[in-house]
Amino acid sequence: MIDIHIPYHPGPGLFSPVYLLSVCSVLVVYALWKLAHIIAAPYRSSLRYLPAPPSSSWLYGNLKDISAAEARSLHERWVEQYGNTITYKGLLNANILYTIDTRAVNHILSHSVDYCKPAPVRFALSQLLGKGLLFVEGDQHHQQNPAFGPGQIRELTDIFILKANKLSEYWKDLISKTGDPARIEVVEGLSKMTLDVIGLAGFNYEFNALNAGGKRNELNAAFSVIFGKATNAPSVFGFLRFLIPPLRWIPTPGSRRVGKARGIMHRVGMQLIREKRAEITAASLGGKGDSKQAELQSRDLLTLLIKANAGLDIPESQRLSDGDIWPSPHNTFSFLVAGHETTSNATAWALYALATAPEIQDKLREELYSIPTENPSMDELQELPYLDAIVRETLRLHAPVSSTIRSAVKDDLIPLNTPFTDMRGQVHDVIKIDKGTTIDIPILQLNRSKAIWGEDALEFRPERWETTPEAAQNVPGVWSNMMTFLGGPRACIGFRFTLASKMKALLFTLIRTFEFELALPKEEIIRQRAAVQRPIAAARWRKAASSRCW
Repeated sequence: MIDIHIPYHPGPGLFSPVYLLSVCSVLVVYALWKLAHIIAAPYRSSLRYLPAPPSSSWLYGNLKDISAAEARSLHERWVEQYGNTITYKGLLNANILYTIDTRAVNHILSHSVDYCKPAPVRFALSQLLGKGLLFVEGDQHHQQNPAFGPGQIRELTDIFILKANKLSEYWKDLISKTGDPARIEVVEGLSKMTLDVIGLAGFNYEFNALNAGGKRNELNAAFSVIFGKATNAPSVFGFLRFLIPPLRWIPTPGSRRVGKARGIMHRVGMQLIREKRAEITAASLGGKGDSKQAELQSRDLLTLLIKANAGLDIPESQRLSDGDIWPSPHNTFSFLVAGHETTSNATAWALYALATAPEIQDKLREELYSIPTENPSMDELQELPYLDAIVRETLRLHAPVSSTIRSAVKDDLIPLNTPFTDMRGQVHDVIKIDKGTTIDIPILQLNRSKAIWGEDALEFRPERWETTPEAAQNVPGVWSNMMTFLGGPRACIGFRFTLASKMKALLFTLIRTFEFELALPKEEIIRQRAAVQRPIAAARWRKAASSRCW
């Protein structure tokens, strides 16, 4: 008897030329298919007849124009020229919907399941911040809310005042070294101070950014890497990363810098989480039965979140698991970003606005001196109407985040308050949307619209809040008839933390202590184009813009 076997011939190795050629062929075919789909999309898009500015590039559409302009000023000119509902061109002239129609924006924001962040945007956010609050959608986002109530924020006011006084001492020391008056980089000091506030109020942790003796705090430096430069200038490789998702994982010099910064944030975040876990465990071991929660004495928001999540009034389906609360650092990152960047830059804009209007600054100072203490309670701060109006006007006129992006996950009809006439002369009272359409939500434009806020909409005028314009009642924002914190299910959960506490406490202390003037002419200070926009000298911005590689 003879055994017969089929000869074994080993296939090509994983890195053999044949295998690599096959992989490359698949990628090329996929890229060509994707490219053909994108090129054809504008010609069959339901938005192709909407009013639109001319495209300046077959590759970048209007993106270079937007990147070269200051903040959203170009969008404001487009609306004045072409109407409230328009399109502009993205990569390969893809149509991007842009509308300041309040009914349309309300429809988009209130149907958050149908209009989500596009995959490239979610990827970019995850690379910067992890898959935390700014990344998640739907019910998972709602589950993050319990600790952000006004009662909890009120308990933290003394921390805000404490750190505002520390900032005052920090600036006084600088003035003593340079003489009075002194030219001070306000954003730098505010950034350090808000980092200290977030550490103590959020996690019961001292970063000591203001006590570094001139040494740069590593976490503050990490924030500067991620948010200190413009992040939205188009590039050829950026286009390819958009077209071919696997390329998004190829490191670039910028992604390496961000990765290193995120590594610092990860390490610090995990340290905070470990310490909080140990504190809560120790408190629970010392308690008896249901009374263990009462023994958690920390007032930081991470502890408050855990306590609120354990409340009997929270449905089981909405409770966060232990895994949601502490082992992952991503929510820590999101909280640090939301509290640090938005508050420091919003307060910088408030000081800028007050420096341009000495009479408003004097009027505010007079109101602040009516409180006979340097350590007011939140209730006392809330009873200062002019301070409240200045905070509102700052967040209207100088929203730290100028826009956000959504993508339609299905075909839809978006209703309008004001019909538009398309390029064929046809009038429409709805916008027909195709699945996959990108929508630019105009936060800053709605906040500054003359149709809503009057002809003086671009002026800093706190008195406008004595009587809110009737048209503003239709703005679908979650707070104060403005879009700064968005609206609908995806509205910003931290707005009370930013607004009712830190900004008011900061301005209370700083305006009582210092007089602010601009060190440069007003027209030389513009909005930096970055994820969170801050005031910047125009010369510095132009220098950075000239060094970009397209």
